[in-house]
Amino acid sequence: MDPLQRYREIIPNFDQFQRVQSLPLPPTARINTLKMDEPRLLERLDEEGIGYKTFSWYPLGLKLDVESPGKLLENLLGYIHIQEELSMVPPLVLGPRPGERVLDLCASPGSKTCQISQMMENKGLIIANEPSLARVTPLRSNCERLGVMNVAITRYDGRNFPNVPFDRVLVDAPCSSEGRERKGPGVMARSNCKRSLDLQALQIDLLKNALRLARSGGVVVYSTCTYAPEENELVVESVLDRARLEKISIPGLKDCPGITDWNGVHLDDDLQLSSRYYPHLNNTGGFYVAKLVKN
Repeated sequence: MDPLQRYREIIPNFDQFQRVQSLPLPPTARINTLKMDEPRLLERLDEEGIGYKTFSWYPLGLKLDVESPGKLLENLLGYIHIQEELSMVPPLVLGPRPGERVLDLCASPGSKTCQISQMMENKGLIIANEPSLARVTPLRSNCERLGVMNVAITRYDGRNFPNVPFDRVLVDAPCSSEGRERKGPGVMARSNCKRSLDLQALQIDLLKNALRLARSGGVVVYSTCTYAPEENELVVESVLDRARLEKISIPGLKDCPGITDWNGVHLDDDLQLSSRYYPHLNNTGGFYVAKLVKN
């Protein structure tokens, strides 16, 4: 049985959603203003005949008309960073400011860490936490290539990160990655409800610790690249006694509200303030994002 079928009742235009899964994902990149500003970068691409189109919702996002975008000199030099379009959403929702103290609890490979640093203009402090030693290598490499200077890398289990207060915390949680199917088939073959429930315990612990680490009034953003309510709304609902949800709105990017009913169970109505992003609505992958403010 197609594992996506269990989402038929919660995903709008479900048949169209299914059809787009087999289509390749357009290559996308983020302009890295730590090394080159937007006008100069676009002028450089024009001079080299590299086709591109800027996102309607984010001026630093580019759809590239090129094969093997990772081999572009602009990427190797750190002027751009190859990054899936919706991966750029969580840092924007997090809204970091120069001079703040920010924690990226599950940081590797560092795309969001480096975007956060860019938004902070390399001012303040970002702790990029990654427990896996093997995954620290790409994290460090991306920070160096992109000219990130305000990041310190740690290797704690995110469930037990030391009690240091942060202004903002990003939890881009390990998940079943169903929204990445367009990057290469096979993800959905490993997807099932049991796997999502197994991941849920870890995700809840990570989110609870993130809220413990955030200062009062601090912002915590929870995100996954999966469709499973067990890994999304049900995780967020578990912490609504210690934080409130804020509405996410990104003009130009189509989203659907978080669900409030699943398998005959009614969830907290505030979960509709979180956002679901589907591949057939924006020609992207899939993502879920929730913005929490600690009580």
